Amino acid sequence: MEKKFCTPREVTIGGFGNVDKIIVGGTNPVTVQTMWKEGIIGVKDDPSRLEKIRNEIISLKGLGCDIIRFAVPDMESAESFKRICEVSPVPLVADIHFDYRLALKALEGPVSVIRINPGNIGKRENVEAVVNACRDKGVAIRIGVNTGSLPKDLEEQVLSGKMSRALALSETAAREAAVFDELNFNQVVVSMKASSVQETIDANEAFASKYDIPLHVGVTEAGPLIIGVVKSTMAFTHLLKEGIGSTIRVSLSSTPANEVITGRTILTECGLRHGGVQIVSCPRCGRIGFDVHSFVDRWQNRLLAMDKNITVAVMGCVVNGPGEGKHADIGIAGGDGRAIIFKKGKIVRTIDAKDADKVFEEELNSL
Repeated sequence: MEKKFCTPREVTIGGFGNVDKIIVGGTNPVTVQTMWKEGIIGVKDDPSRLEKIRNEIISLKGLGCDIIRFAVPDMESAESFKRICEVSPVPLVADIHFDYRLALKALEGPVSVIRINPGNIGKRENVEAVVNACRDKGVAIRIGVNTGSLPKDLEEQVLSGKMSRALALSETAAREAAVFDELNFNQVVVSMKASSVQETIDANEAFASKYDIPLHVGVTEAGPLIIGVVKSTMAFTHLLKEGIGSTIRVSLSSTPANEVITGRTILTECGLRHGGVQIVSCPRCGRIGFDVHSFVDRWQNRLLAMDKNITVAVMGCVVNGPGEGKHADIGIAGGDGRAIIFKKGKIVRTIDAKDADKVFEEELNSL
């Protein structure tokens, strides 16, 4: 029997200051998120650091990032976060734990989303204070639930084997969401994160079968680059094919750029994101005539940030390169100190390998 899941309602994110409005949920495109991985204490008093962060945010946006989350663990960070919000072209999320006053401080700036875990934010009146402030400013709230913050009664059921951890995650999220319903606040996104692929799938399916709240999907603490990419791809592909997931974050022990590129690629391969530069490159073998790996490393982020709807092939040898990459709009291969540029499988330039980057750029710009 086919499973049925609720169509998520729409939630508005951003739409003020320098930030474009994004609608998550409904039939709107799935958005890609990442998280800033450094502390921000002192940024408010350091123009050079602020400009560096702004430039990195712009770079992440170019790679396909829609939303960025920042940890706000103390008041000094909250002050710096406000300044970052003022210069960011991307909607920013304030990640708040334990102290609801940090959320209120962040809301003094043009923040787009407040992320709280009601289970550790304290008394109900603390949650109400955050909700009322968000309502006044038109700011969305993300409820974040993970396996480390289950209510005591549900944790006991899990430990006794009476309830799966996935169902406990879903039930915890449902309880927290009910508080927001009672407060008549519907600009809410829910996330339920586990480090297990199957628990992540099961928790999100259980919730989506009953509630129309948009889901932010992620496998938490997924691991280093390769392991994390595999786990996230498995979970996301399954859920996205079922229509579950309005926004995603690939959690990696790696750079924000790699998180964004992975998320963007998953959406593309699932048919949920279209356009942009597509890169195909050979894995390299004993016929190696061209240093594919270093060329891709140099060009990947730059290509992905281009406003072009093209396929680029980077191939290891002249023998097979143009043929295997004949579907590409432009490609490069080489051998014996020479390199070729080809378009749609036909060689258009033969050059010295040392000029490969320069000539490739010229031909790329001519497309």
